[in-house]
Amino acid sequence: MSPTARLLRLGGISTALLVSASLVLAGCSSSSAGSTTDSGVDAATATALTDFGSLADLEAAAKAEGKLNVIALPRDWANYGEILDLFASRYPEITIDEQSPDVSSAEEIQAAKTNEGLDTAPDVFDLGLAVALQNTAEFAPYKVETWDEIPDALKESTGLFVGDYGGYMSIGYDSSKFAAPKTLDDLLDPEYKAAVAINGDPTQAGAAFAAVGLATVQSDGTLDDFQPGIDFFSKLSEAGNMLKVDVTTATIASGETPVVFDWDYLNTTHAADNPAWKVEVLPGTGYAGYYNQAINKNAPHPAAARLWQEFLYSDDVQNLWLKGGARPARMQAMTDAGTIDATAAAALPEAPTETVVPTEAQSTAAGTLLGQNWAAAVQ
Repeated sequence: MSPTARLLRLGGISTALLVSASLVLAGCSSSSAGSTTDSGVDAATATALTDFGSLADLEAAAKAEGKLNVIALPRDWANYGEILDLFASRYPEITIDEQSPDVSSAEEIQAAKTNEGLDTAPDVFDLGLAVALQNTAEFAPYKVETWDEIPDALKESTGLFVGDYGGYMSIGYDSSKFAAPKTLDDLLDPEYKAAVAINGDPTQAGAAFAAVGLATVQSDGTLDDFQPGIDFFSKLSEAGNMLKVDVTTATIASGETPVVFDWDYLNTTHAADNPAWKVEVLPGTGYAGYYNQAINKNAPHPAAARLWQEFLYSDDVQNLWLKGGARPARMQAMTDAGTIDATAAAALPEAPTETVVPTEAQSTAAGTLLGQNWAAAVQ
């Protein structure tokens, strides 16, 4: 079974815990009080491409709006830079406003609520599962043209949110300073003093949540109880090995965060910033996850939001996720059709023999537990 097929059979998507946050984007009142296109289609209620008529009709409606607001899309995250640039070159009539690239999934939702009714509100979201599940009332259902090629396990049945790209939790490290960690407990060794970081706060960010999930299953625990993972990071903190620093490309390039828990496709990209950067997917049980796309039900540019979704699930962009080291949702269908980038697929890191992904119930329970215990464990 291919790594992607193994991921998809498990039916999971990465998670992040919803927290309250305040994010205000300055702007004037929305200029799109009505969303009816020139052809009489209400873009805000369209649930499929056929509602517009054709892709050309959707493109015309989006060009008429002239703008797309995206949020929380770092350009060095899963090849988003190249993806955004391709959209801009393909649709020069549509200005992309890249808002707050480094905020969490929870903050994306808060930005939409804070800026509701303004032209600056996010049109689309890129989210972890827990945030998506807790905010379905904020999304507009939409099924892209390639809907049938997306595995059922990766999509909400009405199209409120859909998995798009994913991978495995890994450990990236500066090989000029450290040997490859082969077990989780290797990171407790004094040689890793003040060296180990996670990508964000696990009560807010999916990648950090997944790091605790990986630590749980690598500590002989199960996803029914994340406490072993919390305990591991408590030990890491007590040993003085845990860095409480937000991981960025700059911190890795400078050497400030020389060992990092993150998705394999994100860790792999840092070799461009540090030639000595290597990536290790630990043997034994692995932890996998997908991120999800959704449309803001109050999107100020509803046609552009739907065009963005069609764009992301096209062959071209699915292969750009792959080029960025992530596993695209349509990978199996594209492999079967011969449209996959075979070179990029062959370059993917080796997948764990056994992989787990939390269910909705496990994610909810883990989020509650982290909210109660995380801060005290790593203080």
